[in-house]
Amino acid sequence: MTARRALPIVALFFVAVPFGAAAQFGGMPGMPGGMPGPGGFGGPPAAPPPACQQLLAIRDEVQKNGQAIQKANQRKAPLPEACKLFKAYIASEQKMIKGLEENGRTCGAPPEVVKQVKEGHARAQQIGKDVCDAAAQGPRPAGPSLSDALGAGPALPSGQEGSKGGATYDTLSGNVLSR
Repeated sequence: MTARRALPIVALFFVAVPFGAAAQFGGMPGMPGGMPGPGGFGGPPAAPPPACQQLLAIRDEVQKNGQAIQKANQRKAPLPEACKLFKAYIASEQKMIKGLEENGRTCGAPPEVVKQVKEGHARAQQIGKDVCDAAAQGPRPAGPSLSDALGAGPALPSGQEGSKGGATYDTLSGNVLSR
């Protein structure tokens, strides 16, 4: 699969990757911000701990980098630019994995989230490698023209005549139309 064809698939992937760590805040009893404030247990929900706030910030960075790849794909950005975007995305994703491994339990992220993010990260690394490899090769030379592929070759300069060749309807025994 060429890097150009992979970019749309990757862009779609980045939008669909679940980041469940953030979804856990505010919805689970016993977790930071788990119960409603007014009418709940007598006050506004507690803010997530600093480690969880940092994890949310990293999640936002991952999403921002994924959206940058998607936008670059929509405008058909050159491969060197796409390579830089992938490197930024992969680096932020590595931070996300580290944060989930260190603070996922504290922040209420189920173990499946870490597994999903790691699987997505492995796919993103492979696609990023393919894109960067293609960018390192530089632009590909244009393929042969249709006339080159059909063997017609280049046109002769003016004033020169080619050998007396056959025409389209010539056969080994002469032109079928002149009989």
